[in-house]
Amino acid sequence: MDTLTVEGRRAAAGAARGARRRERLFYTGMAVAAVATVFAGFARTYYLRPYFAAGSLGALLHLHGVVFTSWLALLLAQTLLVAANRTRLHRRLGVAGGVLAALMVVVGCVTAVVRAKIIGVPPGAPDPLVFLTVPLGDMLVFAILVGAGFYHRRRPDVHKRLMLLATIAILPAATARLPFAFIQQAGPLAFFGLADLFIVICLVYDLVSRRRPHRATVWGGLLIVVSHPLRFVVGSTRAWLWFATWLTSWVD
Repeated sequence: MDTLTVEGRRAAAGAARGARRRERLFYTGMAVAAVATVFAGFARTYYLRPYFAAGSLGALLHLHGVVFTSWLALLLAQTLLVAANRTRLHRRLGVAGGVLAALMVVVGCVTAVVRAKIIGVPPGAPDPLVFLTVPLGDMLVFAILVGAGFYHRRRPDVHKRLMLLATIAILPAATARLPFAFIQQAGPLAFFGLADLFIVICLVYDLVSRRRPHRATVWGGLLIVVSHPLRFVVGSTRAWLWFATWLTSWVD
């Protein structure tokens, strides 16, 4: 009986180690995939711009690029720290992550308004004032998910899912710029859909690892997906157009 108990405990411990290993591989892989997507999307216009276009970007766009790239670098670093069991350093960097997230929301909103003023929208997108709901919506959903993630920082299963979903929420800006013809033809439907595939992967992972979707994945994913069409509904209203016109009037 004692032998069976010891063997059972060893088997349970081995299964737990395997589950943790798969979890770490999943989140590290998702962070790498997010970084790769953003690099591919912004390679021609930012990261490798000297090879594709002449002229330099303005200070605001450079600030935007540095801040958002820093978030992706931090996400990858945080997942690697957890994988290496360096949770104390992970928590310390979390404070910097909170500050960086707040800066992202400010810089992202300002950049969106300025770009709307100079008609900076992807091909196939609607009127700039209507399209302004897309980047501002990204910032709103990102802020909600990050805020919820920090609130649940003592619940790792919730925290890590919300922080990953917060990053997924800002991926449409990159998927919209991927060099594929169908994205240019389909417009928002394509680049939102590509970003939403990351949510599908998260749900599949939950089903495989937990036999059921995690609440954080379901509700966070729904927030992102439902917000996509809702932005264009709001953007087409008279109230929004008035507000967007007033907002962009502050840009010189």
